[in-house]
Amino acid sequence: MLKKIDEFRWKIPKSFRKEMKVDAIVYGSEKIIKSAEDQAFKQLTNVACLPGVKEPVVAMPDIHWGYGLPMGAVGAFDAEKGIISAGMTGFDINCGVRLIKTNLRFGDVTEQQKEQLISIMFDKIPAGVGGKAQLRLSESQLDGVMRNGAIWAVENGYGTKEDLLHMEEEGSMEVADTSVVSEKARTRGKPQLGTLGAGNHFIEIQKIDNIYDEQVAKKFGINNVNQIVIMVHTGSRGFGHQIATDYLQILGKAAKKYGIWLPDPQLVCAPTTSPEGQAYYEAMKCGVNFAFANRTMIMHWVRESFQEVFQRDWESMGMKLVYDVCHNICKLERHRGEDLYVHRKGATRAFGPGQPAVPALYSDVGQPVLIAGSMGTASYILVGTQKAMDETYGSTCHGAGRAMSRHAAIKKFWGEKVKSSLKQKGIISKATHPKVLAEEAPSAYKDVDEVVRSVHEAGISTMVARMVPVAVMKG
Repeated sequence: MLKKIDEFRWKIPKSFRKEMKVDAIVYGSEKIIKSAEDQAFKQLTNVACLPGVKEPVVAMPDIHWGYGLPMGAVGAFDAEKGIISAGMTGFDINCGVRLIKTNLRFGDVTEQQKEQLISIMFDKIPAGVGGKAQLRLSESQLDGVMRNGAIWAVENGYGTKEDLLHMEEEGSMEVADTSVVSEKARTRGKPQLGTLGAGNHFIEIQKIDNIYDEQVAKKFGINNVNQIVIMVHTGSRGFGHQIATDYLQILGKAAKKYGIWLPDPQLVCAPTTSPEGQAYYEAMKCGVNFAFANRTMIMHWVRESFQEVFQRDWESMGMKLVYDVCHNICKLERHRGEDLYVHRKGATRAFGPGQPAVPALYSDVGQPVLIAGSMGTASYILVGTQKAMDETYGSTCHGAGRAMSRHAAIKKFWGEKVKSSLKQKGIISKATHPKVLAEEAPSAYKDVDEVVRSVHEAGISTMVARMVPVAVMKG
């Protein structure tokens, strides 16, 4: 199936299947490729069969089997003749990562303070399945969140206008119609804004343990090894999940209505210009904005937690947002002179220098790319490149990628043993249930260092800094 192009790129040629319209390109070292699932590659070829697909369909080294489109993949479609798919965006719409820098050093934080920080954040930020927010939204407030995203959060006292300048889309995608979101999605969303998701979602206090590009690191506010940063990973909660669930049914009917042949029923879709396709796009943007607001509110409470522990205001601790990136999203973008609907599922935008969408502060170096590792291992800051713009629709990997299902991990690992193992490494951890620590055990994931090495050597995003965990809060 796979033909080697070079050390970090592999091709599945369109001749592999008669229905394939374009090639698929997979990024990864030989070690990564050998450990990947054949089923994930099959899913990649399915996407290459859909109407209006552009060459190539792309897989990242964190690829693993998912719903319809594998996690760690990118599919771009012609804005006029292509399709838009809920399954290719995923259930956790705008699951994403944000990184907050500080001027604290690792030596400034005692063991007691680490414990206090995690404990206070656990009290302030509801987490896990069914976690109820401090604020239960009214109908009009939810409408404001759907329309304005992080802007709504800032206007209501959560965060600053400066924060907005350091988010993908500046924290808000323009929404024309909120009526396309179901009552069931609204009901699920009202009590969940400002909450941390379950599963692989987390808040992690980290320290910088290596800087690879000092010039770019300083541009991002990363100045020293042992500098303390905080990473937040969560998405649109039950609100986004319900939007996806609703539109899988709607787009399933649409695919039949428009006579679209589906190589996999999970790839239900509609033409980009159809009423059904545009309704999904509007609803998805509502989910995107909910997630931007969600992470903004969580960051507000992270700042408050640090203020309580260190008895200083967050500004004096230099707690500013480095960036916020999405990794489950579909966006209308211009690449290679064409307007395309780019689906990124478990993939991160990695725009290079000079792109209008990159914040002005970072325009000369490129967009910050935040890669979340598995619990107990490293995470990374990368930077986007022109090569990504040329080859991958400005995209790269999003994390380590699972090597083992959650069910298999729960059977293999004990949560309390995982907690004890982390403690031996100097990492404080707290979760809503020991089972969460078991299913998120570091060994359940691929080697994040190898994943990042693959995209770095391929040139689609390059290494800036590496972080390791100090304390972890899991939903």
